[in-house]
Amino acid sequence: MSIITQSKRISSKVLNLKSNKNIHLYSSVTTNPPKESIISSSSSILSDQSTSSSTPPETAAAATTGGGGKGQPWSFLKFSLIAAVTGGVATAGYATYAYSLEEVYEKTKALRTMKKVSIGDDLSSFQKFQTMLKSTAITVPAKLVELYLEMRESTEEHVRGFTEPLSDKLLPDLHPQEQHVFTLVLDLNETLLYSDWKRERGWRTFKRPGVDEFLEQLAQFYEIIIYSDQQSMYVDPVVDRLDGNHCIRYRLSRAATRYQDGKHYRDLSKLNRDPSRILYVSGNAVESCLQQENCVPVKPWKCESDDTALVDLIPFLEYIARNRPGDIRHVLASYNGNDIAKEFIERSKEYQRRMQEQKQPGRLWRR
Repeated sequence: MSIITQSKRISSKVLNLKSNKNIHLYSSVTTNPPKESIISSSSSILSDQSTSSSTPPETAAAATTGGGGKGQPWSFLKFSLIAAVTGGVATAGYATYAYSLEEVYEKTKALRTMKKVSIGDDLSSFQKFQTMLKSTAITVPAKLVELYLEMRESTEEHVRGFTEPLSDKLLPDLHPQEQHVFTLVLDLNETLLYSDWKRERGWRTFKRPGVDEFLEQLAQFYEIIIYSDQQSMYVDPVVDRLDGNHCIRYRLSRAATRYQDGKHYRDLSKLNRDPSRILYVSGNAVESCLQQENCVPVKPWKCESDDTALVDLIPFLEYIARNRPGDIRHVLASYNGNDIAKEFIERSKEYQRRMQEQKQPGRLWRR
């Protein structure tokens, strides 16, 4: 009995010890969980996710750094090229605005002559390399300047075809026997005729009163030229019908004008005639001619039936042709601001009155 009782006691103590150890272990797990097992498990989870989903942080950082290093030189080169092109375009634009082609030729002459740098054979490798760099630094700007000059010269020549008269000598030389003859340049619209358009009938051209008498009378004394800013396809058929007696020698149309400030001007300096012997008659003389000192303004005609401007001007023009002043520009300057036809009549009357006054004392003296 004692043996059995002792064994039971021993077994009960063992059970109590095991139960106490389990309780202690359970409380330690719940209150202070082991950190090493959690950290190892979480790091394994993170490592699994990063491996399966994307590149590790170290690899991504290295890739980012490597990409930025390769992109920086290309970005610098790109912006340098943009800055160089922008500066070149700005410089070319300023030079075009501020200087003529001849001035740019003169200012860049030194640069264009320095573009060739010879490399001597007696130089060292380093000196040859320096000379080659210097030659490249000079050659590139010089070539660009030459390219700019060629492009500008070509462009200006193309523009001159639209803005300049088609020739420096619009008329052939005068015959030697006609060197004393004055040249009478006539505008067409609102001077010799008037063109009107209406919807029900379209374009119609009306001839100014007295134009036939004007042309026939003055063709005896002058070389008569038509100088219009209209196209030749309009000028030629109109003049053919206007000048049935062939009083007009030459016809000049828009191609012979100078385009300036949005308008087509008559340039009398291109007529191949002595400027001291040219008269330009127009209803818009001052507004349409570059040589205002040669202008003979008349009233613009717009189909007034009682107009006599051309007929009234005949006496003045006949007087000029017969007396042949040394420079017609001085004569026209004396009429500046006045109606030439009316002022000439007044001066003629005044001249006759003075002549009569000079003759009257002589008669009294003879008596």
